[in-house]
Amino acid sequence: MKTSPLSLDTVRQARQRIADGLRVTPCAYSASLSRIAGMSLYVKRDYEQVTGSFKERGARNALLCLSPEARSRGVIAASAGNHALGLARHGGLLGVSVTVVMPRTAPHVKAERCRALGATVVLHGETFDQASEYSRTLAAERELTFVHPFDDPAVIAGQGTLGLEVAEQVANFDAIVVPVGGGGLIAGVATALKAVRPGVEVIGVEPAHAACFAVAKAAGRPVRVPVSPTLADGLAVAAAGQVTFAIASALADRFVTVTEDELATALWQLAESEGSVVEGAGAAALAACLSGKLSHLRGKRVVLLSGGRNVDPEVHARALRRARSSREHDRETRLACAG
Repeated sequence: MKTSPLSLDTVRQARQRIADGLRVTPCAYSASLSRIAGMSLYVKRDYEQVTGSFKERGARNALLCLSPEARSRGVIAASAGNHALGLARHGGLLGVSVTVVMPRTAPHVKAERCRALGATVVLHGETFDQASEYSRTLAAERELTFVHPFDDPAVIAGQGTLGLEVAEQVANFDAIVVPVGGGGLIAGVATALKAVRPGVEVIGVEPAHAACFAVAKAAGRPVRVPVSPTLADGLAVAAAGQVTFAIASALADRFVTVTEDELATALWQLAESEGSVVEGAGAAALAACLSGKLSHLRGKRVVLLSGGRNVDPEVHARALRRARSSREHDRETRLACAG
């Protein structure tokens, strides 16, 4: 059996390393969402980081783990947005030059914010995979260190610090629901929580339009899947990471997928009940709880990780219109059946 590159000590060291550059974000009970879901829901609002995403955790830890020589040359990454924002911000704070390669389909707001934070932004390809391949080419040409957005032990350890915070903020919770793209967040959180709260159920949720972990679990290894456009664009990854899959498949208890309508409904509920404007990935955990696919959690204490708020306003508005239209259709259907 291979030894995991991560441990509780690794995550604790990451927490000490990044502590002076990250916010401790709230994890608060939501009476309104709890009533709707039939569970006691606590929302970990890591979208309150400066750049609006939990990705700052892994980015800062990865930069601080670089050798002095690597820092002086700079780093490069491929990202749909939030990893790039985290690197751009903390590269600026730490004096490390950052180049980010984004697919042309990346939200415009994320690319512009990366530039504003001082990063060099290169737009290439239509998918994350195409951007990633090109970023590796540039890394070799320019002698830059490639910082993977999820399949990097230092990045995973940084994301795991979120799990340690939650364990200190919420007493005796039964489960935690974690959005899954490439798997860096769930691998880190599961490593931390299974060590300090072994009885907590760790559940991953991914969009049905990019269900790479569900397929990987069935196959026993990462498998490339077709990716369709999704409201949860930050989770739109074609294949789980080798490192993240090895860790998460051993530690996470289950994975579920959510539809675009379920994501839209969760975005609507967060805006309507909480006044929270988040991106699709930030609503995925709530979508899973509202979908009926986690009915075994009814009446239990559940933590939802909501880790991103960098959503294009028009995309968010369309999602809310979609949710309202769906609700109106459901109501009309019920009335017709009753009549």
